[in-house]
Amino acid sequence: MFESLSQKVEGALKRVSGQGRINELNVANMMRDIRRALLEADVNYQVTLDFTERVRSEALGEDVLSSVSPGQQLVKLVYDELVRLLGDDHKGIALAQHPPTVILVAGLQGSGKTTFCAKLARYFRQQGNTPLLAAADVYRPAAVAQLETLARSIDIPVHSVLQNGQPVQDAVRVAREAIREARRNARDIVIVDTAGRLHVDEEMMTEVADIKHAVDPDEILFVVDSMTGQDAVQAALAFNERLDFDGVVLSKLDGDTRGGAALSIRSVVQKPIKFASTGEKVDALTPFHPDRIARRILGMGDVVSLVEKAQEQFDDRQAEQLRKKIRSQDFDLADFYEQLQRIRKMGSLSDIAGMLPGMSRQMRDVNIDDNTFTHVEAIILSMTPEERRHPSILNGSRRRRIARGSGTEVRDVNQLLKQFKDMKRMMKTVSRMTDAKRSVDLARLVGQA
Repeated sequence: MFESLSQKVEGALKRVSGQGRINELNVANMMRDIRRALLEADVNYQVTLDFTERVRSEALGEDVLSSVSPGQQLVKLVYDELVRLLGDDHKGIALAQHPPTVILVAGLQGSGKTTFCAKLARYFRQQGNTPLLAAADVYRPAAVAQLETLARSIDIPVHSVLQNGQPVQDAVRVAREAIREARRNARDIVIVDTAGRLHVDEEMMTEVADIKHAVDPDEILFVVDSMTGQDAVQAALAFNERLDFDGVVLSKLDGDTRGGAALSIRSVVQKPIKFASTGEKVDALTPFHPDRIARRILGMGDVVSLVEKAQEQFDDRQAEQLRKKIRSQDFDLADFYEQLQRIRKMGSLSDIAGMLPGMSRQMRDVNIDDNTFTHVEAIILSMTPEERRHPSILNGSRRRRIARGSGTEVRDVNQLLKQFKDMKRMMKTVSRMTDAKRSVDLARLVGQA
């Protein structure tokens, strides 16, 4: 995410920071490099000029020029301007006082609109809500079936209107009936998936405007493919003119190394970015936090998002059980496999690494292969339950059988077992150090009492 832009902006800041003193010449050079980086990232030209002018003006102010650490001040200036450019703070969706809350989702075909509807439904269900999906994309072949398939995977109902097994081509009727069904079944959120086109046309705009007037949605979200750059911004302008939508959703943000749409759309359309889709799976949706994105662009990581992802997969009870197993040396390959599954659900390894401060720079030239987990899992699943609990019984013949069963080599099995043994030794050491620290802290408390 934003790898190319991040690398160039970090380089520009590093060159100036390394010079010790800040003056008009090196600030001008920095602004030139950042301006070029933004334009290459397909950021809107006027947005780029405004951004660099504000940073330049602040950088030549008395507070920075007289600062003991002008390099750090410059980083903070760029960070603050990035946050402002992206929207200052997170804007969520305000639920209606009288349910159901109706959310109308619009966008061009291929932007990830239907998948986003399922992701949003899952997101709300995790918040304790009871969403219903309305299949109002009645023209695209298999659009209703796609939404139903996604909804089935997360156990959320879909309302559609069929005639002779085919969707009735009346999107307004589908949306209206979905709201009535939500009221009958005490569903507090209705998410309406509308039809898209390959480009903005009058027919599409008229239909989505008709749906808006018919159901009076509480929230209108525009889904945009972040990888299309300035085309995304132009599409957002056209939709906003007709719909006056409430917020933007950036899809495919995980594949956008440049960041042009994310950095342009907020300023040009003057509507907040509310969600970011960072993968194809239904759990790959995150609320958009401008400060966190700005930190990632500047290589500062995003520890808060990482912790939130971890909390989704680990609860306190499971963490305590795991800690007890580590302390008692009962942690085995079955436990190791379970933890691998939880880590995989948090996202790709490269995405997780990008959330750690400084890691985006260190891992920039490293190819992180998520398939590594697949080989490890195959080896562990080729073991018997007894072998997973007691890896010490794995002799030569057992290892050869496991290698054949997992499609790997014996050396791969040996390497995994060695790494697991080293990891257990390290975990034992960390556990002892933690227990010793607790004992010291307890002794201090007793002494103070």
